Amino acid sequence: MNRNTKIWLVVLLTLAAIAILAAFWASSVFPSSLFPHRPQPSEGVHFDFEFFYVAQTVLSSVNVALLCYLLTTYVDIYRKTRSQFTLGLTLFSLVFLLRTLTANPLFMSIFGFMAFGLGPFALLPDFFEFLALTVLLYLSVKY
Repeated sequence: MNRNTKIWLVVLLTLAAIAILAAFWASSVFPSSLFPHRPQPSEGVHFDFEFFYVAQTVLSSVNVALLCYLLTTYVDIYRKTRSQFTLGLTLFSLVFLLRTLTANPLFMSIFGFMAFGLGPFALLPDFFEFLALTVLLYLSVKY
């Protein structure tokens, strides 16, 4: 097995483990009993809300892992090349990592804030971020 295949295998296994752990954690944090002051949605939609926030938590956690991989990749490249562009990518990854951490529903719930009523729009930004980070990681590891 060549080096790139090993790297991608480790990345995929790590992301899968993070996704599974985040799903279990989010499903235990977001049951409807934790939202006593939340207006209850109409019949049949109740479980959709918890599903969207669990899915958002999973995607956000995977994005955090991707950003950690990117950040370490860019720091490694910067140490070798001392390129200002790579330094900019490192700072961008760090700031984007902080943004992704603070947008995670588990992070919000730690401080007592809950979003609700967004439906699928809760997880769409994280899904698009996941796609962009995957492409960026692919290009960073490839070159």
